[in-house]
Amino acid sequence: MAIYSKTNNTASGFITLLSLLIAGAVGLAIAVSLITLGVDYSKSALVSEESVLSKSLTSSCAEEALERIRENQNYSGSGGINFGQGNCTYQVLNLGGQNRQINASGSVRNSIRKAKVLVNQVSPLIRASSWQEVADF
Repeated sequence: MAIYSKTNNTASGFITLLSLLIAGAVGLAIAVSLITLGVDYSKSALVSEESVLSKSLTSSCAEEALERIRENQNYSGSGGINFGQGNCTYQVLNLGGQNRQINASGSVRNSIRKAKVLVNQVSPLIRASSWQEVADF
């Protein structure tokens, strides 16, 4: 027959309870960290998607401007297109002779992308000498 001490059982119970509390706190900290990382990843993915979409809209408006030049070689002016998730605008500047500059911008929520297209020939075919993304026109 074993003899148990009340002091031993109380200390053992306290250590077990303390161990469970520490393990629970560590588990909670890990869970909160994983949730925070997941939220941040979702936000980053959304921003990236908006950026890619706004770049596509910018290209669409630049192509629209090139079509306007194809229809009328003397065209200069501006326009835009509204899409479901964003919009884009373009401006065609006549730089003299066959030289044109197209400034195009696409935006989706907080993402704005811009491109500048330099055209050095409009007849018989349109030839762009450069097409580059820019921070500002």
